Amino acid sequence: MTNTNRRAVLAVAGLSALVTAAPAGAAQSKQAAKPSKPALRFYPRDFGAIGDGVAKDTHAVQLALDRCAVFGGGEVVLTAGTYLVGAIRIGSDTILRIEEGATLQGSPDLADYPVVQVRWEGRWVPGYIGLVWAQGARNIVITGKGKIVASDAIKGRLQKETGLRHPALLEFVDVQRLVVSDVHTQQNDMWSIHPVYCDDIVFQNMVVNGRADGIDVDSCRRVVIDRCDFDTVDDCISLKSGRGLEGNLIARPTEDVVITDCTFRDHRWACVGIGSETSAGIRRVRIERCKCLSSYTFAIYIKSRPGRGAFIEDIVMRDLEVSGAGGGFLRLNFLDSGKQDQFPVPGHDGIPTVRNLTFERIKVTDVPVLVEAVNIHPDKPVDGFTLKDVTGTAKKGMTFANLRNVTLKNIDVQVAEGPKLAINNVTGKGLDGAVAGPPTVRPADVVGVDYKLGMTSGKPN
Repeated sequence: MTNTNRRAVLAVAGLSALVTAAPAGAAQSKQAAKPSKPALRFYPRDFGAIGDGVAKDTHAVQLALDRCAVFGGGEVVLTAGTYLVGAIRIGSDTILRIEEGATLQGSPDLADYPVVQVRWEGRWVPGYIGLVWAQGARNIVITGKGKIVASDAIKGRLQKETGLRHPALLEFVDVQRLVVSDVHTQQNDMWSIHPVYCDDIVFQNMVVNGRADGIDVDSCRRVVIDRCDFDTVDDCISLKSGRGLEGNLIARPTEDVVITDCTFRDHRWACVGIGSETSAGIRRVRIERCKCLSSYTFAIYIKSRPGRGAFIEDIVMRDLEVSGAGGGFLRLNFLDSGKQDQFPVPGHDGIPTVRNLTFERIKVTDVPVLVEAVNIHPDKPVDGFTLKDVTGTAKKGMTFANLRNVTLKNIDVQVAEGPKLAINNVTGKGLDGAVAGPPTVRPADVVGVDYKLGMTSGKPN
């Protein structure tokens, strides 16, 4: 291994140690190594980049990245200036450093983004690849105090004429050991950051602004999102794992995710959404010491529906501060979230299994609803739900249906209207004083449709 290659590996390993063997609730080090300076440095200006925000620098930036990769790795440095580019691909063992005063500016022309297979709403379909992307690579770092900015000229999430998905801002497919730190991102109407099938990844000290989702973790393992500041129109963070029989048969879950010390501002949906694309499962998620300052619906929204199958399990959230919530603190919805797939997981197997959800040390301020957990299939109740050490104020309290092994303890929340707790088909501890709530209507069974993995099955929706 060359010195440059070794240093690139160590730069990633220092941060990715945060996610190694990270079951929910496990203690982890907060110390993160700084990416070390590699022996080889490449400057896109040396390859013809202008950096004036007018001339397209795609070719020059890509040449620098490619040369870095073929020489065994190193660092590509964007100095001050605005580099107008279409999609650029990062190779293995590469550090892309965007220095303070430098902006990587996305091209307004969709022709500058290749059409490849992209994951969109849980299915693999043709679409425009992200502005900064990697596939099948290892040991990548994107860092610096600069900015990555999408073009405002690209409106909506789909191209109307073709139905092709628009480019994400950062998109990583099958990348092993990835770190994105310190950069400021600004996205248009499409998702900002989208890792798929990635292992050992860290997003740290980032500012994530955009008019759609912030970070969509999609069938990834060992993920850390630490000390990031989100201001997004849709979910700040969303955890996904595919939709319908396609996602279920591929069977790549999202697992071992740690989210710590983040600040969330959402203007359309939730601060943290788990689902609704859950067909390969989501498990071992830990969220700690985060501030949910605004959400259009619920600060935390865990969701799926019959036809997804798989599981949501071992979710732990601690030390959260929640204010500015349009809907409330927490909603569980496993009956009708998201659009049904054309090829759903049928019957009883298609009803998601949900178990072991824990919420501790939560402070809420004037939330409209504390907890809404009634859209739960009576054939598969949630097994294991703990809510304890909750303080603050709420307009309405908690409504539960179809839960087993519930533990409520130290719920010191002043509720302005109605009962503090209403339940139906619920068992557990701390339920004293609850009033009877209405039963959940059992939905119709999901019927299967013939499907073969890999077939062309049309648009996701």
